[in-house]
Amino acid sequence: MTSQQNWPVAIIGSGNIGTDLMIKILRSDGPLTMAAMVGIDPASDGVARARRMGVPVSVHGVDGLLAMPGFADIKIVFDATSAGGHRANWATLERTGVRMLDLTPAAIGPYCIPVVNLDEHLDAVNLNMVTCGGQATVPIVAAVGQVGLVSYAEIVSAISAKSAGPGTRASIDEFTETTSSALCTVGGAQRARAVVVLNPADPPVLMRNTVHCLVDGDVDHEAVEQSVQAMVDKVAAYVPGYRLKQRLQFERFTTHNPLYIPETGTFTGSRVTALLEVAGAADYLPAYAGNLDIMTSAAKATAERIAVHAGRTAGVAP
Repeated sequence: MTSQQNWPVAIIGSGNIGTDLMIKILRSDGPLTMAAMVGIDPASDGVARARRMGVPVSVHGVDGLLAMPGFADIKIVFDATSAGGHRANWATLERTGVRMLDLTPAAIGPYCIPVVNLDEHLDAVNLNMVTCGGQATVPIVAAVGQVGLVSYAEIVSAISAKSAGPGTRASIDEFTETTSSALCTVGGAQRARAVVVLNPADPPVLMRNTVHCLVDGDVDHEAVEQSVQAMVDKVAAYVPGYRLKQRLQFERFTTHNPLYIPETGTFTGSRVTALLEVAGAADYLPAYAGNLDIMTSAAKATAERIAVHAGRTAGVAP
């Protein structure tokens, strides 16, 4: 019988994200154990690393995973492929009853930002980890929203082109749509827009995120700062390279100098701007790949919480 202290998991996708996640799990002393690494390219570096590290491997995709002798013991399958890949993988795995954590922007299951709404979805069978941009910026919008009404949020995530593998590049449209939706659904913004930039700079630059929030009315700027800093500290607990680059910036708009917005008219209140940086832990790619790190760290933290919750529900001591 599998206890909370021994939760076998599988990863579909042997690219950058899947390989980074595998290494994190193998180096962790938490409840997750690697039961399988699944890819489709026998020559991929992720498959080779998995074999060297003693992880069971299949290079026949989701069908190969189903055929593996230990599949019945697997508690969670992480999908680190692409949005289209996850739709196909879920169509195959849904009938098996195995839980899936989706690291693609497919958004079949509910959105999950661990520090904001994980407690609401601990029993979900398919949980969507949004995007790297979503994991970085939705907590900030939610923190601002704890103090005032965010009528509009706009984020720009700039990541190193070298850290964006084929799965990420194949899902750019879904990235912007899913991130925008999560800024509203989880972050609480009334309207939102998301932009992603693949920065070709060499040497590669760290992941940078700019968050703009329009907050209606006379909001307490000091309370906003305190709320945002508390949220940054919570995210940094599982993503140590996550930090504010400088103090929040505030710009106030009154009835005498309103901000004109073409879609909605005049706005009075405050524009709050947060500048974030995410440095990776360099488990697989160098530190510039903070976009990998925040996704894999969030997914790992989510799976660990699910394992602990399932153990308590089943009466297994944590």
